[in-house]
Amino acid sequence: MGKEPVRVLVTGAAGQIGYALVPMIARGVMLGSDQPIILHMLDIEPATEALNGVKMELVDAAFPLLMDVIATTDAMVACKGVNIAVMVGGFPRKEGMERKDVMSKNVSIYKAQASALEKQAAPDCKVLVVANPANTNALILKEFAPSIPEKNITCLTRLDHNRALGQLSERLKIHVGQVKNVIIWGNHSSTQYPDVNHATVTPTNSEEKPVRSVVADDNWLNTEFVTTVQQRGAAIIKARKLSSALSAASAACDHIRDWVLGTPKGTWVSMGVYSDGSYGIQSGIIYSFPVTCDKGQWSIFQGLKIDDFSREKMDATAKELVEEKTLAYSCLN
Repeated sequence: MGKEPVRVLVTGAAGQIGYALVPMIARGVMLGSDQPIILHMLDIEPATEALNGVKMELVDAAFPLLMDVIATTDAMVACKGVNIAVMVGGFPRKEGMERKDVMSKNVSIYKAQASALEKQAAPDCKVLVVANPANTNALILKEFAPSIPEKNITCLTRLDHNRALGQLSERLKIHVGQVKNVIIWGNHSSTQYPDVNHATVTPTNSEEKPVRSVVADDNWLNTEFVTTVQQRGAAIIKARKLSSALSAASAACDHIRDWVLGTPKGTWVSMGVYSDGSYGIQSGIIYSFPVTCDKGQWSIFQGLKIDDFSREKMDATAKELVEEKTLAYSCLN
């Protein structure tokens, strides 16, 4: 007998990332080529027509794994029975808006969507927040969906992780699959810290070596590499005149796939998760750590040595997350 379908929710499904993401899910990129899917798509009322257009395209694509498509503007309907929720919808910062204005809008959105998930989602629902500010949106969702275990609420830093791998593969002129174990620490923002101190590269027909020794340019790794990864999203907006939808959708699939199906042995990935105090990062914030996944559960990889340069960068991004949390909570009052 075949597998039972998994219900996957995508919010903001008519937007750019949603439009890139839903066919990947329907084709099995997220959960595997043998996993049937029931796709739940949610968007706001003004996007109703576009959302229905996306549903029409999904039907027209005749995906073998896609058992059903639910397209709605009602969060309670969208969240009913979902096993995985990918929260792409959010309020983007517009010209002239203050940071607190954007935070206030997103607090309102995530409070409402958390309430719908709390009432309607499957008990084991896994949540991935993509919309910015991703870490703090995930924290708000956690606050207002108390029955969803804190280990089941995460945010996307896999895009940054993948960007770091891509930069190293281009620099070394090797396939990206030959590089592993970079780390994104902290916030999905320009304060994040892409760390290569524990990353390795396996050159063709050679044994695994530390990235630092193969690159042999500490200045580049500590400056240009870091800022390129931190500011890659802005560079893509400048080039495309639109945000990075394709790579974000692909990273969301990577994040969920590794979480559900497990990370390869000897490999960790970056996920924004609820801090338990590991690596001296205060609890009570959603922070990106190196994690391994097995049997649907993630664990922070422990015991890595942190040098002074890294410590400073890790603490700076944690400080920003504490400030964001304070700002978000002030919007609740």
